[in-house]
Amino acid sequence: MISYRHHIVSLVAVFLALAVGVVLGGGPLSELARDPATTSARAGVQRQETQRAVSFGDDFATAGAATLYDGRLEDQSVSILTLPGADGEVVSGLAAQVERAGGSVAGTYDARPVLVDAHEKSLVDTMGSQLMTTLGDGAVSRDASTYPRIGELIGLALAAPEASARDAASVRQSLAGADLLVSPGGARRTSLVLVVLGADTDDAILSGLVAGLAAKAGGVVVAGDTASGVDGDLKALRGEPVADDVATIDGVDSVVGQVTAVLALARSLQVPGGSFGASGSDGAVPLG
Repeated sequence: MISYRHHIVSLVAVFLALAVGVVLGGGPLSELARDPATTSARAGVQRQETQRAVSFGDDFATAGAATLYDGRLEDQSVSILTLPGADGEVVSGLAAQVERAGGSVAGTYDARPVLVDAHEKSLVDTMGSQLMTTLGDGAVSRDASTYPRIGELIGLALAAPEASARDAASVRQSLAGADLLVSPGGARRTSLVLVVLGADTDDAILSGLVAGLAAKAGGVVVAGDTASGVDGDLKALRGEPVADDVATIDGVDSVVGQVTAVLALARSLQVPGGSFGASGSDGAVPLG
């Protein structure tokens, strides 16, 4: 039997699709061969229609979020990892939705630009090698390359339950000292990690970091804005093998997208992977 919550989720997906359709209908191709004055007037109307559609979708998601979540993150903690350029308002919105789902944010970790700068690969590689040696056998994969290895180390600091608190603290301090990662004071480790994308990141670097993180965390969701799913970091990441292990969500620059990201976090407790959002190959909203 289809549950009431599934009906609501389906409706959210419909509203998201309608909003996207309005945006596409207002694109440049729709204005070809029209009188300039008429085109300008229609463009103004279409912008208003687009804004109304987006606002309606966000209002609906805000009103229905608690029903959609059904407390599925109750007693769950989430670590948020922001990449350089991540929008602070989006991060705050995602954190608020985690709490609405019954969960809590254990801490927000900020990746520094050096971490994802291809010109600083030597520094990242050296730091990863030193930490691997210090921590000893089994802490991270011995055969991991530069970015999967540093991703595992970040995962150890944020999420890995098998690592000792001392090792996790040591990794956080070392990464902070190298200006690779800023960690919140007193944060506890969690099984769920939400990665928030920002400025464009080299595809290989992002894929490596996420793969390493997924090797240590219980569930990973990577969230980006609408553009990232069309022709950006999320689109590239979805073509990588790591996409089988992490969920990807585009559109988190809207409330609908933020709600979708939190639904994906809840889903990742049992089911890894999945591509959701306006450009997601698995649908607009996770139904599981």
